[in-house]
Amino acid sequence: MKQDLRDLFKEERAKKHQLKAGHEDRFEERLTQAFPNRRRSRYRLWGIAASVIVLLGLGGVFFQQTKTNDPIKTIVLPKGEVQEQARNISLGDLSPDLKKVETYYVTSINMELANLELSSENKVIVDDFMSKLGELNKEYMALNLELNEVGPNEQTIGALIKNLELRLELLLKLKEKLHQLKSKENETVTTNNA
Repeated sequence: MKQDLRDLFKEERAKKHQLKAGHEDRFEERLTQAFPNRRRSRYRLWGIAASVIVLLGLGGVFFQQTKTNDPIKTIVLPKGEVQEQARNISLGDLSPDLKKVETYYVTSINMELANLELSSENKVIVDDFMSKLGELNKEYMALNLELNEVGPNEQTIGALIKNLELRLELLLKLKEKLHQLKSKENETVTTNNA
């Protein structure tokens, strides 16, 4: 009974084995009975969980990008400078919106002052308006001091903004007066020459 296994396997490979008719169908049916859709439901649950995680991640990224995130500046000062630093709060230090308002008014006021046409004829009017502007400036300083001593409140902030607004309006009125004065001078010059 000495047979070479290699020869035996070669003979078996050479034979063509036929499966019984419907063997594949019966096998698939037995598989579905033994394992009814467990794989599909598991994959479906994992897919839903992965989708939820992705949506939460995207929502978190979107929330972080849309959230205004102004970093808080931390300044370490020696003890003597802490009180001095705390008293130097201005309107623009309170919030970015107030800084924009303050910058707008201060820039507009400075621009109007720079564009004033001064002459000997309008000196009296300009001096009058400048004294009123000086009073408003002193009032602004007092309000700023109140802001530092009492702390920010609605009335003080409103008064500071109103003061800046009044100063700009005063300069615009001065500019209008000077324009009217200049046009009157031009009219008198043209009527005298005619």
